Amino acid sequence: MIDKLEMFIALANERHFGRAAEAMGVTQPSLSGAIKQLEDQLGVQLVFRGSRFKGLTPEGARVLSWALKIVADTRTMRDEMRTLRRGVSGNLRIGVIPTALPVISELTSPFLEQNPNVALTILSRTSAEILDGIERLELEAGVSYLDNEPLGRVVQVPIYRETYVLLMGRGHALAGRASVRWEEAAAERLCLLTGDMQNRRIINQHLSEAGAHVHPTVESNSTIALISHVASGGWVSIMPRALAVMFRGSGLVAVPMIEPEARHTVGLIAGFRETHTPVLAALLDAGRKIARL
Repeated sequence: MIDKLEMFIALANERHFGRAAEAMGVTQPSLSGAIKQLEDQLGVQLVFRGSRFKGLTPEGARVLSWALKIVADTRTMRDEMRTLRRGVSGNLRIGVIPTALPVISELTSPFLEQNPNVALTILSRTSAEILDGIERLELEAGVSYLDNEPLGRVVQVPIYRETYVLLMGRGHALAGRASVRWEEAAAERLCLLTGDMQNRRIINQHLSEAGAHVHPTVESNSTIALISHVASGGWVSIMPRALAVMFRGSGLVAVPMIEPEARHTVGLIAGFRETHTPVLAALLDAGRKIARL
């Protein structure tokens, strides 16, 4: 039944029989047959069917809640047994907010040195996508903001405090300043992340605190696209310091933002469980060591 529950979770996540089958590495008829067998075993209809997937029935939504718990516990048991045989090993998927990608190796590099049998996948995700991915078992962990928006019931390990700078070309009029006020930055030709990114919502919050509102001429969900526009000389951008320092020496200048001197905590999160898989427990331990350093 575990295999059938995993296929059911994949279908609920993908909301498409073909994509769910591809995600599970099976044919679409095999997946459809497994879902029908699961319905027969449970005695309820799980999926509204037509020419395509039309959603879960109320019974299906309830079964999904149970399936997520059962599959998570089963994976933990399997990983514990594998650890007894071979040490900490397995696959680990981490969702990371784009602004934390420049520093993620400070967590993952020492973790992989201590656990060389782990295969790691790092995925760029919004904070909302990370929480959803952890809940749906598509991600084992995430690196996201801890203190700005509700996280729900998750394990939290603070890693670092994010501060903000105004990134600009060396020839910009503000490039020689020791600091820039948020109100001043609002008057510049800004390029910023899109509104679905929590970093943008944080920036909007601090601009509002300074009595300023901004309508950027360029928005993107890619920090690389923003930096490209700044490098062209026509724009400036408000960015986390950890991201901006990567481009020192490339003709760009990062000036600290003040009034307010904003700080937000970024950390490691995982689903709240009494027992985590050995590989996830090792990652959380690595995060705690970094936080102490």
